[in-house]
Amino acid sequence: MTKPAYEALTPRTLPQRLGTLPALTDRVGPPDGWDVTEVGDGNLNLVFIVRGDAGAAVVKQALPYVRLVGESWPLPLKRSFFEYHALIREEARDPGAVPEVFHFDEDQALIVMEYLDRHIILRQGLIQARRYDGLGRMLGRFCARTLFRGSDLSMKAPEKKADVALFCGNVELCDITENLIFSDPYFDAEMNRHTAGLDAAVARLRADLALKVAAQELKLDFTTRAETLLHGDLHTGSVMVADDGDYRVIDPEFAFYGPMGFDIGMLISNFLMAYMSQPGHESEPGDRATYQDWLLAATDDIWSAFAEAFSRLWHEERRGILYQATLYEDQGHHQAADVALARRLDAIWRDALGFCGVEMHRRILGLAHNADFETISDEARRATCEARALALGTAAIHGRDSISDMGALLELARRTGTEDHL
Repeated sequence: MTKPAYEALTPRTLPQRLGTLPALTDRVGPPDGWDVTEVGDGNLNLVFIVRGDAGAAVVKQALPYVRLVGESWPLPLKRSFFEYHALIREEARDPGAVPEVFHFDEDQALIVMEYLDRHIILRQGLIQARRYDGLGRMLGRFCARTLFRGSDLSMKAPEKKADVALFCGNVELCDITENLIFSDPYFDAEMNRHTAGLDAAVARLRADLALKVAAQELKLDFTTRAETLLHGDLHTGSVMVADDGDYRVIDPEFAFYGPMGFDIGMLISNFLMAYMSQPGHESEPGDRATYQDWLLAATDDIWSAFAEAFSRLWHEERRGILYQATLYEDQGHHQAADVALARRLDAIWRDALGFCGVEMHRRILGLAHNADFETISDEARRATCEARALALGTAAIHGRDSISDMGALLELARRTGTEDHL
């Protein structure tokens, strides 16, 4: 039987084409009662909410191009394959942290998954100055569990090597990361853009030769160190939150085997950008100061929860080919195991600082910007906030060997947030 050729869905055609799919009819009801809404506001995909008499579900379909740019930038549909495989691995490694997957159709590049009806995108909540109890700790644990359990610290070597080979096929999305994050911000790339008023700050950044060297060192790390399965695009736009404390991580289509510090560094960066953006959203000077304190506390929670959970996994689940217990605990050398753990965490922290910095730069100077800054209507205020974030990013990259812990990074953020970097 010939499989139907790929065709992008629309709200009108979705019930006709998916109306016999048990993954939908069992959860939503018969298709004649479906209400379909297209809600995709991201850069790459179509996202539909399908509601019916029995419930609701989400259908996510890849487009054969970058939605943000249009058909002039083609992308392969296979990215939905990698998103599906990343989601099921994340669910296995941190149950309940991602939406449940009900169905995957590789030919149509679509995933049917759980509808998070109580949730909003985290970035929207941060712009609105909403607080979410336990959020930082949940995200830190997610990073620890997925990064540890997706590495040679935990996986059997043949399984891990086969998985590295599988995700090496995610070439085109890695290419986006490699160029948009690590290269484009540091020269006048064609698709770059930045806020008027930042010209002097941008010129200083692009004239920083040591910074350009460091950015390429980080790019080398990203491309060559297949330490663990990364989410690959972990930021405040890829987390959904509900007021009742249910938090989920979404959109891992950039999944790839890379350095452990990448996901955690990207996440920390986006919380710090939210911090830097807050003065631009104030109605009166200082009226978001206490919320900025909450953001820094949540950032601190991300790293502390990560380190705690990673340490626990190190002692309880270290069954891979790295740092075998036969070399340490089985010989009574528990102190050596603890030293090795401390050195691993230090290395992840150093990497995270660098990735944190390049993420700040690309979100202000590159193609895909953050709504944290973009929704600041006063251009002069936006430029002030963005210039501080650029300076913090540069300091984080240059300070990989001197910013010893999260406390030092947060103090640097507080200080930078009071300075003029235009």
